[in-house]
Amino acid sequence: MTNQHVIAVVGTGLIGQAWALVFARAACEVRLWDGDTAALHRARELVAQLAQELQRSGLVDDAAALMSRIRVCEALSDALSGVDYVQESVPEVLSVKQALYVQLDALTPAHAVIGSSTSSMPASSFTENLQHRERCLVAHPVNPPYLVPVVEVCPAPWTAPAAVQTCMDLMQAVQQKPVHVRRELEGFILNRLQGALLREAFRLVEQGYVDADGLDITIREGLGLRWSFMGPFETIDLNAPGGLADYCARYGGMYQSIAQDQASTADWSPELIAQLQKARRQLLPEEALADRRQWRDRRLMALALHKKALEAPTPSRSPT
Repeated sequence: MTNQHVIAVVGTGLIGQAWALVFARAACEVRLWDGDTAALHRARELVAQLAQELQRSGLVDDAAALMSRIRVCEALSDALSGVDYVQESVPEVLSVKQALYVQLDALTPAHAVIGSSTSSMPASSFTENLQHRERCLVAHPVNPPYLVPVVEVCPAPWTAPAAVQTCMDLMQAVQQKPVHVRRELEGFILNRLQGALLREAFRLVEQGYVDADGLDITIREGLGLRWSFMGPFETIDLNAPGGLADYCARYGGMYQSIAQDQASTADWSPELIAQLQKARRQLLPEEALADRRQWRDRRLMALALHKKALEAPTPSRSPT
């Protein structure tokens, strides 16, 4: 699949805006649609601001050229006419998605795949009764996708393999990093991993082993530094002389012992949440949250630029 494709972005909140930037950056023609006309036109202005910020950071060459590829459509039929792919990013309300997908199924060209940005709902929950349900799937991004490129591609039980491959190919073509989630499960992969880490983080603070700042430092200045360029399996593969199997032989017993007291599924208590909220507000007042989010995005831009500059085949994947 080449980049010269027509993409409909349906739903223009924060995720829809980010997707518009991803596709337009990769030279696709992008049509925006939202049921709220005022929000629709405001979205294009916000995408333009993001494009300028990326240009200043060196991640986009020509923000004006990028924006020339984005068109606002007030009618859903106009947005979908002749498109090659649809990225749906409406609110996480099942009834809203179900009603919208009836329209998408009727108006989208037969060859076009329809991907949902949902972070939790399986595609089967809102596509089961569609005439062309075999072309529907989840394409769940990480926020913001123009800086964090992972996209979880998860089919429903009836999604055609060809639709999955089309979506995977498109995501590769627009410089995202697709991961094929091979069958439906709540939270997909990323949120399940994040949830497991958060549960242990909350527990360690609740039981008095560490405070909130100490926990964040452990990830930020420890695990996070490695995880910014390699995953947990590669991490342990490199952390023992004989690789992954050697690591498991050395430390598997320790992790099994630790796991015995990690089995709790208790809710995060209101008291614990209040404790952590107080700790975070002491470190970062509420009125400074917006500025810190902008700082986060600037840091992600710098990291993305750094990783882009260093992109090269690894020794194990070097061309022959």
